[in-house]
Amino acid sequence: MADPLSEVISLLRPQAPRSKLAEASGPFRVRRDDVDEVFYCMVLAGRLRLQVDGRPPQDLCAGDFVLVPAVAAFTVSSLDPPPPPGLVSRPVAGDDGIVRIGASRGHAEVVQLIGHCRFASPDAGLLVSLLPDMVMVRGEGRLATLASLVRDEARADRPARDVVLEHLLQVLLIEAFRASTRSDAPPGLLSGLADARVGRALRALHAAPDHGWTVTDLASEAGLSRSSFFTRFTRIVGTAPMGYLLNWRMTLAKHMLRSGSHGIGEIAERVGYGSVSAFSTAFSRHVGCPPARFAKTLAAAE
Repeated sequence: MADPLSEVISLLRPQAPRSKLAEASGPFRVRRDDVDEVFYCMVLAGRLRLQVDGRPPQDLCAGDFVLVPAVAAFTVSSLDPPPPPGLVSRPVAGDDGIVRIGASRGHAEVVQLIGHCRFASPDAGLLVSLLPDMVMVRGEGRLATLASLVRDEARADRPARDVVLEHLLQVLLIEAFRASTRSDAPPGLLSGLADARVGRALRALHAAPDHGWTVTDLASEAGLSRSSFFTRFTRIVGTAPMGYLLNWRMTLAKHMLRSGSHGIGEIAERVGYGSVSAFSTAFSRHVGCPPARFAKTLAAAE
């Protein structure tokens, strides 16, 4: 059976990581509005408050890991003591590569490993929409190890560095997402996979995107009536079953067109269309241009 989460992470193609150690002491508040990358943070010592725009603040302590896959502005501030109103701290990079925040001298009360990366997939917006907009995991040592490995590899100049980094980032993201699965998670792919009934249908759909799925077929995979499955899938995943299937098929089709190693007839068959014309019509309606033109535009751009 297919692993939908691994497929999504692989198609996102996480790349170009940057990471740094940040030490802070005394009251501090750092505001980031110029965020254009995926952000993650591992608290190694002390306590702090993270406020991602549009979400309630989260108090973090040593061992906590936070990942924000969707680009969003955020504020990081001290908890012990809290910053006075109006304080804005300016991080300063030291000669040792460690960024210092707040008081420039004395023992560091808060230590963080901060990382940024980007998703190289042109379909990142669609794929990220399947995932939670924020992931928080407490006390998971594997994530600390993976984050440190990413930082070490990013700072080194070893053979095949980019390949190693891409795979390390994939593992880091998968570990973070699967460790965060919980019953009160927001609608999306993780919530769907965590649900015993909906998860069966999702895995079946991803295992055979070329199958002529209907809502009735997927309901049978889930062991539910058609109406119960439709309602449950839509509530938990955040989109209707056939809408999810169409989005996934078009994502796979664009990925194959981008690779240049598949003919349009083969792609049509592999994503569940009985003819090139049916596939071309669906692709044009979804993407805005026929698949042949989409492939030519990509080739010209490259």
